[in-house]
Amino acid sequence: MRTVEKKVRPEYFEAILAGRKTFELRLDDFEIHEGDTLLLREWEPRTKSYTGREISKTVGFIGKWKIEELAEFWTPEEVQKHGLQVISLL
Repeated sequence: MRTVEKKVRPEYFEAILAGRKTFELRLDDFEIHEGDTLLLREWEPRTKSYTGREISKTVGFIGKWKIEELAEFWTPEEVQKHGLQVISLL
């Protein structure tokens, strides 16, 4: 198991800290596995700097899809019209 560090904006950091946000939606441009630790460092985009606050979470389920694979579920027109949403299950 390893630790993967990523930036997170203040509004999302607060939601994670409060326990309301129990998921992450990320570009699949890095390697991460179930059981790894995701270290989220609060990043202020206006100042382009870290705030110093961090939170660590253990990674559970990971789903990965390419845009063309979504066609198995929805047409490109449906995705364009409605967008996608992530639903957290508690």
